[in-house]
Amino acid sequence: MELSGADIVVRCLREEGVEHIFGYPGGAVLYIYDAIFQQDGLNHILVRHEQAAVHAADAYSRSTEKVGVCLVTSGPGLTNAVTGIATAYMDSIPMVILSGQVPTHAIGQDAFQECDTVGITRPCVKHNFLVKNVKDLAETMKKAFHIARTGRPGPVLVDIPKDVTREKCRYEYPKSVQMRSYNPVVKGHQGQIKKAMQLLLQAQRPMIYTGGGVILANAAPELNRLVDLLGYPCTNTLMGLGGYRASDPKFVGMLGMHGTYEANMAMQHCDVLIAVGARFDDRVIGNPKHFAQNPRKIIHVDVDPSSISKRVKVDVPIVGDVRETLLDLIALIEPQVSAGDGPDKAALSAWWAQIEQWRSRDCLSYDRSSDVIKPQFVVEKLWEVTGGDAFITSDVGQHQMWAAQFYRFDKPRRWINSGGLGTMGVGLPYAMGVKMAHPDAQVACVTGEGSIQMCIQELSTCKQYHLPVKVVNLNNGYLGMVRQWQQIEYGNRYSESYMDALPDFVRLAEAYGHIGVRIDKPADVEPALREAFGKHRDRLVFLDIITDAKENVWPMVQGGKGLTEMLLSSEDL
Repeated sequence: MELSGADIVVRCLREEGVEHIFGYPGGAVLYIYDAIFQQDGLNHILVRHEQAAVHAADAYSRSTEKVGVCLVTSGPGLTNAVTGIATAYMDSIPMVILSGQVPTHAIGQDAFQECDTVGITRPCVKHNFLVKNVKDLAETMKKAFHIARTGRPGPVLVDIPKDVTREKCRYEYPKSVQMRSYNPVVKGHQGQIKKAMQLLLQAQRPMIYTGGGVILANAAPELNRLVDLLGYPCTNTLMGLGGYRASDPKFVGMLGMHGTYEANMAMQHCDVLIAVGARFDDRVIGNPKHFAQNPRKIIHVDVDPSSISKRVKVDVPIVGDVRETLLDLIALIEPQVSAGDGPDKAALSAWWAQIEQWRSRDCLSYDRSSDVIKPQFVVEKLWEVTGGDAFITSDVGQHQMWAAQFYRFDKPRRWINSGGLGTMGVGLPYAMGVKMAHPDAQVACVTGEGSIQMCIQELSTCKQYHLPVKVVNLNNGYLGMVRQWQQIEYGNRYSESYMDALPDFVRLAEAYGHIGVRIDKPADVEPALREAFGKHRDRLVFLDIITDAKENVWPMVQGGKGLTEMLLSSEDL
């Protein structure tokens, strides 16, 4: 059976089980759009900007176990998508980006809407392909999905010239692919896993530190089992929230720049640390030299060997799939615990007493008696109203940190945010992608008046596709995190961080066909949230909540400082 390249693209997507594709048409991809029009199995979502297409596909992937897919045209279509691609790359999100390209004979001729897609995206993809022959298209698509979802996941781009989508060839989709240069390790070294087990059971002050790798490997059940088996304290990074249930006392909170006092102190003073699917990045451990001052044994489990000992030298490196490695580790530890050779109970009890002393500082306290709405209060009420079971997307800034601190995630893949790249504007398209994947779920976008305006045109997409997400806009009139740094480190010189001439968000939401609500009293926060998720559950509701303009995110570890050198409140300034 002979098919056109465009038809082959659509067939390959269906073979991979793709149900939704986010995109924006243009001349170089019109054959593909024509093929999409002539079939029923693949649902296309028309965004209003290519950046949003990639963000939505990214969130679709983050909230499921599937590979997100988006489609953009050549030239500016691709360059508009680069921010989304880089966002997914930094957080290791499995995605396939299909981009149109000018016809093969025109490549390199400065043709209309031509750019060097392969060159531009090379630094921010796991891999990319330029398909010059229609006969290579099906195998390339198979490789793209295989590379995206295996090993350390990531975005893979397939650049397809227009003439390749028009030409025909015999179609056959390969059942599997073999690439001599790409063979990611799955099983961890058993000798290293045994060393890890011995170190963990001998620990006097143990700590379990986990990151986004646990979420991506679908290893949350195994992590919960390991923590409960050992009874050790556990902390999650920003990307790892929900990996271990936040409602359990063994969870000491998020760690790092805006982590809890108890999590950061325990990280610094433990004697055995196991890092699972985490990379010791700068926002997590602060200054590596300060972190290295306290001697400790470190076990590091990661699927990517290049992440191990990259910033912090470790003692027991284990390269392998996180879930498989945790299963092997549990299999070794369980018999020891059953035989009475488990953790040192006296030492562990003393360690927990120390942690509870740190915890008693209540580092997340804020003024609950204020007549002005505190942003922390809004997130707490959001958690109550949704029963802690919503999908929460966020943009980037103070609101992101408050959402991470005060919405207690008990399940993985419920917290959808840009961690590594820190991309403003992701919140609304992320909410769209999540809602397409989980149409019956509660989905809230926690954002700020700066971030929301970067992709606010997607309110139009939400209207077209009936995506009743709830936008919780913590409006303080500032680029809040910039203002906070300017207050602390730049002598209160608020250079270009005040947002003047803001739109009337209520009327703007209504102009897009949605419901807009302005809230400026603490007593009105909970009723407004309950109405949004109750009476208006089938409508997009934009909650413009006027919050304290001078509220800061505490605790805070300043750049270049160590984990224990935290500012706990404005009194520390």
